[in-house]
Amino acid sequence: MTALLPLHDESDHRPGSPALVLVAHGSRDPRTLATVHTLLDRIRELRPGLRVHLGHIELNEPLLPDTLAALGDDEAILVPLLLSRGYHIKQDIPEMAATARARTRVAAPLGPHPLLVETLYTRLAEAGWRTPTTESARRSTAVILAAAGSRDPDAATDTGRTATLLATRLRVPVLPAYASAASPTVPEAIRTLRSQGVRNIALASYFTAPGRFARECAEATPGIAAAPLGAHPLMARLLLHRYDETETRAPLKPALAVAS
Repeated sequence: MTALLPLHDESDHRPGSPALVLVAHGSRDPRTLATVHTLLDRIRELRPGLRVHLGHIELNEPLLPDTLAALGDDEAILVPLLLSRGYHIKQDIPEMAATARARTRVAAPLGPHPLLVETLYTRLAEAGWRTPTTESARRSTAVILAAAGSRDPDAATDTGRTATLLATRLRVPVLPAYASAASPTVPEAIRTLRSQGVRNIALASYFTAPGRFARECAEATPGIAAAPLGAHPLMARLLLHRYDETETRAPLKPALAVAS
């Protein structure tokens, strides 16, 4: 098992700590909202007394500007439920905080991180993944890491780093592929692996919740397809880790810096 980075004691909470605002993208799929609320519950269980709020970038209420307005002068750390850098991390969330004149900082995206890799491994195991035990089996096995995709090259860099970490964990090659806005697509990745003689192809679902992209990627896969990351307990721990590292980095100030 991959060694996981130590986190703060989950039960530790200092009076006067900034609020944690979980920033979700928003979705028309009700399973996404259910996932978000389960994660909120798990964060509250891990850190009793921490003020925890929710704000969406679009599509669902409460929207992030409304959440920030309700906080008034209270300090808050915005923790994006997003897996890589991209437009939402670099532009949308900081601009919403600046417009609200809120006392906030924005935490780094969730990935890459060992806790994400361990969650991906767990979801694969739940779907039936077994690590190949022989060299010949490893040569004929690979995993596709299916992600949403972005035109921002930093997003592909972050996804690629997660793929590298997952390959180390699984001891087989892991090839990133995307549902939109980037290449290769999952079918393209499958063709590439087939051309290299790979017969056993599994899919790791690098999505925070079920939805159309996750379903389409799974349906295109010839082998086992893992469930999305979802509300796995390690995801709640990772969200708190991003909160903790941002809280200790620098004093809070109105609106801007994004933790890296």
